[in-house]
Amino acid sequence: MTQPSSKASEATAPLIVPNPHDPRLTERVAGIDQTGAAIETNVPVERPLTLYLNAQEIVTMMTIGDYPEYLALGYLLNQNMLKYDDVVTEVEYDDDLEVVVVRTEHHTNFEAKLKKRTQTSGCAQGTAFGDLLEAVESVALPKAELRTSWLYEMTHTINTMPSLYIEAGAIHGCVLCQQGKPVCYTEDVGRHNAVDKIAGWMFRHHVDPADKILYTTGRLTSEMIIKTVRMGIPILVSRSGFTAWGVDLARQVGLTLVGRAKGKRFIALSGQERIVFDQNLDFVAEESMRSKRKGGDRND
Repeated sequence: MTQPSSKASEATAPLIVPNPHDPRLTERVAGIDQTGAAIETNVPVERPLTLYLNAQEIVTMMTIGDYPEYLALGYLLNQNMLKYDDVVTEVEYDDDLEVVVVRTEHHTNFEAKLKKRTQTSGCAQGTAFGDLLEAVESVALPKAELRTSWLYEMTHTINTMPSLYIEAGAIHGCVLCQQGKPVCYTEDVGRHNAVDKIAGWMFRHHVDPADKILYTTGRLTSEMIIKTVRMGIPILVSRSGFTAWGVDLARQVGLTLVGRAKGKRFIALSGQERIVFDQNLDFVAEESMRSKRKGGDRND
């Protein structure tokens, strides 16, 4: 698998961060608390987005609705319906119809593929299609390193950034990082949507995956491993836990897999040879209660 690479383009690519104050992404809802007192709270919206590839309807996704163009491109790339060397001539989004259309230079037909799909463990009804395992088996991930100083800097920065999770909860985040610094941070009701937005952003702006780290607030399942490998990213980190099949797949393809990354702690179950222990743990703080909002002590 090859991906477009341009250091010049990467340097000028727009930085994406959550916008917790976007009024389209949350609604104010009235209710009561544990004492019976009246309260109002923000909750994330869910809205359908129907994706077409040329003239063919592919899927209807439930999403918070931001960055529909990136979500569409990333979904198609991570489902192996769009190749990294394909020429995309147009991505058209209609807010009123809740439709996004991706048009390519060549003809496409995925009628047979759409009949062979598996519902994944991702929240918000993720799907994976039958040829995805075959698509990642031949991938050679780039050599890279994960310095523990980068890991601790990255997790601290992510946990203290403004986010839709802090504003409304019930949301997942995925963050593309270079060394210890976030370069693209997306959120959605499902972690698979969040990572697809990053894939679409990388494709659109010709971002080189070889020196990147992908961080997710969600579980390290087979779905997340496949998507990360499809994107060509050699390192995947989560504050949450693992599934057995996810670990097996990561080991098969040589993906560095780090989970339960909270405060000073983390566990690596695959690709440990990329980890460089350069951080003195005496100078790493434990998580604050505010940071524990994403996942807490659970593995979900």
